[in-house]
Amino acid sequence: MEERKEGTDYKNISRKNTGDENTGGSGLDYERRDYEALDYEKIEKSARIRQKTASAATYVLLTIWGIIVLFPFYWMILTSVKSYSAYNSEYIPRFFTLSPTLQNYADAFTTVPLGRYLLNTTIFTVVTTAAMLVVITLAAFAFARLEFRGKNIVFVLFLSLMMIPNELVIITNFVTITNWDMRNTFPGLILPSVTSVFYIYLLKENFEQIPDSLYYAAKVDGTSDMKYLLKVMVPISKPTLITVIILKVIECWNSYVWPRLITDDERCFLVSNGIQEIRENGFGRENIPAMMAAVVVISFPLIVLFLLFRKKIMEGVSRGGTKG
Repeated sequence: MEERKEGTDYKNISRKNTGDENTGGSGLDYERRDYEALDYEKIEKSARIRQKTASAATYVLLTIWGIIVLFPFYWMILTSVKSYSAYNSEYIPRFFTLSPTLQNYADAFTTVPLGRYLLNTTIFTVVTTAAMLVVITLAAFAFARLEFRGKNIVFVLFLSLMMIPNELVIITNFVTITNWDMRNTFPGLILPSVTSVFYIYLLKENFEQIPDSLYYAAKVDGTSDMKYLLKVMVPISKPTLITVIILKVIECWNSYVWPRLITDDERCFLVSNGIQEIRENGFGRENIPAMMAAVVVISFPLIVLFLLFRKKIMEGVSRGGTKG
């Protein structure tokens, strides 16, 4: 009996010790879990701090860069509303004016034929963009959808034209237009700009994203290639076409070298030529406020155009450069 009691005591003692060990083990687990939770909180907190710091640094850099980019426009507009006497009396340039005036804008239209320059540029831009749109659409459709012998070789040779410096092309175009007796004419201004290898490539890549099944189904229904192009491919590729139109308008509006080279008649001057004419024979080299007023008037349409369609430009470029 005594041995059983002792055995029983040993079992109770072992159970008690086992319970104590289990209780002690649970306590260690809780402490470990609390420690790990604290570590996770510290890691998450430090990650949030790093993210906020990186975001703040990014916004600061973007703000500085935005100020650097926009400051010339601000200075241009500020100078355009300063009077001639106030501008010349500033030994140290001021970043604001207390007496703005619009007289410089009136002088820009009365001293020189700025209205005619704007009209000529508008005609040149509209006609050139429309003609180029027809040419590049047909060319891109031919390279993207039609099958003919040597298509790939012709397209590679076509792309190789992009490696030719513009100066050489300008010389060739100048000789050609002069031999055709088309100087100081709008056709002479427009013809060299009615096509673009880059825009053909951009539109071709976009056309190739359209499934071939649509083309084969249209052919089964008896649809002609031209009707398929106008009814199917052009509407689908509308974002890219809008991008091409906007970029071409900006290019034509800012064109300087070719109009300056091919025209010496004031009746055919564009705004780019007009700025030089204003500087040399209009306001002179001293009336900088009036010069800035003319530049603001000339730049305003492009700024508005870009602000209205900047998303379309990015959408069309990204879509045209992505296959699949």
